[in-house]
Amino acid sequence: MSFEPEATSPEPVVEPQTFTDDRPLPSVLVFDLDYTLWPFWVDTHVTPPLKAGAGSSAGQTVRDRYGELLAFYPHVPGILAAAKRRGIKIAAASRTCDPPLARKLLNLLQIEGKPAKSYFDCLEIFPGDKVRHVDGIRRGTGVECEDMVFWDDEARNSNVERERGVCFWLVRDGVTREEIDRGVEKWRKRKDV
Repeated sequence: MSFEPEATSPEPVVEPQTFTDDRPLPSVLVFDLDYTLWPFWVDTHVTPPLKAGAGSSAGQTVRDRYGELLAFYPHVPGILAAAKRRGIKIAAASRTCDPPLARKLLNLLQIEGKPAKSYFDCLEIFPGDKVRHVDGIRRGTGVECEDMVFWDDEARNSNVERERGVCFWLVRDGVTREEIDRGVEKWRKRKDV
């Protein structure tokens, strides 16, 4: 069973439309990891040790002990790079039961030749409620919850919207530029900007 996304190399960097329309943007983009940034559960589908890909896929893919190919969904590297260039903070909120493995994978996967982990301003990766993750992101970034958008593949995590005022966007098949635009537009509508 391979978790290789449709393409093994990231798509060319095309920014989400909302990043270029001269309207306000949220201060923090928050992402779940499993089935949001990558197409697998890191704590159940991935077996260490991990090894960075070689050749033309160097840095874009990682293999686990059984040779399974691991990578971000195709749009993810470009989205994270574009957000970072625009000065938008990026955070992860994951309840994985294997935080060290998730962090290791973020260190091995690369975006523009740098570890993906370096694109994140805050990593809240531990088993528990997403409300606790969001509280940690607020403390870690100094940004209030109403200035965050959170993309996650599980509807049950929408409780962060009710309990903390974070704009929540449900992702069904991984983050894409279009999903980013939809989440940002929802945030703008809520903020009336």
